[in-house]
Amino acid sequence: MAYITRGLTTALLEFAEEAEPERFSAGLGTTPAGEFESDLAISPDTPVYTHFYHPDAGRSVNAVFGMDFSTPASRTEGRFVSHPQGELKVELTDDLHATMFVAVPPWGVERLAVFGRRGTRQPLEIVEAEPPVETL
Repeated sequence: MAYITRGLTTALLEFAEEAEPERFSAGLGTTPAGEFESDLAISPDTPVYTHFYHPDAGRSVNAVFGMDFSTPASRTEGRFVSHPQGELKVELTDDLHATMFVAVPPWGVERLAVFGRRGTRQPLEIVEAEPPVETL
């Protein structure tokens, strides 16, 4: 089972729609369920996808050094990809992660699915809670 917040789901689907006909891809980060203020009725150590790292962040630095400095190392437990002309499945051209969220048009939650490392579809639950506020 994969858990993702409603807010993150909405944001990712909006980015996918705006990027169409191009693909949109972003690394996803998690927050343990126990760190939420509200009780999610799942184990406190269960990861909940709560935020993403925008692919355009740090683009000029990446161009100079040839490395992605915009995404913290080991911080993207999953990846979201859109397939504007594709199918609701993991494709060989995707930047693969252990957990893959894939969306296709029309851009709604009914056209969003989650897959494991081998491309097997997994159950998905959208969490109706706000993640804790992070400070720098």
